[in-house]
Amino acid sequence: MAELHDLTAVEQARGIRSGELSPVELTEHYLARLDRLDDTLGAFITRTPEIARKQAAEAEGEAAAARRAGRELPPLYGVPVPVKDLNQVAGVRCTMGSRALAEYVPDVDDHVVTKLRAGGTILLGKTNTPEFGLPCYTENGVAPPARTPWDLARSAGGSSGGAAAAVAGGLAPVAHASDGGGSIRIPASVCGLYGIKPSRGRISGGPLLHDVTGLSTSGPLARTVADAATLLDVMAGPMPGDPYAAPALPPGETFASYARREPGRLRIAVLTQPPVPDVTLHPDCLAATADTAALLTGLGHQVEELALPADDGIRLAFTRAWSVMAAIRPVPPAGEELLMPLSRYLRGRGAEVAGTDFARAMYAFRALGQSVADGLMPADGGYDVLLSPTVAAPPVAVGALRDDADPQAEFAAIGAFTPFTPLYNATGQPAVNVPLQWNAEGLPIGVMLGGRYGDEATLIALSAQLEQARPWAARTPSVW
Repeated sequence: MAELHDLTAVEQARGIRSGELSPVELTEHYLARLDRLDDTLGAFITRTPEIARKQAAEAEGEAAAARRAGRELPPLYGVPVPVKDLNQVAGVRCTMGSRALAEYVPDVDDHVVTKLRAGGTILLGKTNTPEFGLPCYTENGVAPPARTPWDLARSAGGSSGGAAAAVAGGLAPVAHASDGGGSIRIPASVCGLYGIKPSRGRISGGPLLHDVTGLSTSGPLARTVADAATLLDVMAGPMPGDPYAAPALPPGETFASYARREPGRLRIAVLTQPPVPDVTLHPDCLAATADTAALLTGLGHQVEELALPADDGIRLAFTRAWSVMAAIRPVPPAGEELLMPLSRYLRGRGAEVAGTDFARAMYAFRALGQSVADGLMPADGGYDVLLSPTVAAPPVAVGALRDDADPQAEFAAIGAFTPFTPLYNATGQPAVNVPLQWNAEGLPIGVMLGGRYGDEATLIALSAQLEQARPWAARTPSVW
């Protein structure tokens, strides 16, 4: 008999609506797995069992009342969804992965948390993240490292490494995550998950910590396309004060509905040359991309190789913007000495960026987005989807990218590991990691699909087609 964590989030929600599954029973199942496995995986910074049990009891009563009245419930009602510790939940500490904020407890919810509450999801806790989400690994001074369940000596990636470790290890059915330079797609790749970085403005970043660069967004991590699309439905939608708003779906449509549709014949460009210079791709990542291209061709799509000239200008613009964002993170004056070397390095560098140089970085992002929209992916032609490796190498060992003695070299190594992902943060386009491939060592090797701005629907439909052609969710690590 399958255990509760073998069920998808959509199946769990269906069982709660029908009365075949209890939110209390489901929550207790995951809390027990947290007690047993979290110290090994490093998935959570803060667990919230009291909140989870209270919310589950309320959800159980409301689900029973809804059945009696014939009322519909939100699509993931009663399903546990942890929140990344870069986002604020009122009354729950929010460390942002930093010792400087180890005791900080906000009194307001971020808008995405408001959406999750309205959707009736259950908060198991706050998932692990590196300090301020700055690097692509999840190692900090407040919790153990987040490890991929596929090899506990290796990193779960970052900055949503805790969220990915939780879902891949069966500690949560789905998870809230966020992505400013690849932070959903990177851990999805190294943990064998499906992750969506939505279009800029699809999910609110307010009310307090708006990303003025437009690089960052919340998004879902899940084992299946349908689960991720359903969680996107729960989190999406504009909120008061939002500076951006992605194009809405047609009335009555949901992202989950596109996971049940054929994508049609698409024109797909394959990118294997990194868009930044001096980066070498691991053969496993090249092989995974080539195999996916062949699979897409076999499914009837028009697939073409495309080489884009490497341009160091975008890397420079991203570094400036990333440094400024690090510099304005809210650190108490007495907390600076508690920060990790990379954070101090980036904050120092960001403090030296002139306003005109920051504006030039923003213009570089907008120009890149315009170039892609007009020349590469125009709505009346061009490519529908871009396929590339997600990262440049298989999962790396815990500590392999960290260099406290030389944070400048560390930041360069991070960029070399993630040459493809920041493109879509700069342009605001949606992108997904698809977990189609595992290498000879049994490690997941993700591939990335990028779409036109506002067109998550096509990526979801295409991902579901790939999932049907080569299912992956039944493949689980030994800790499962």
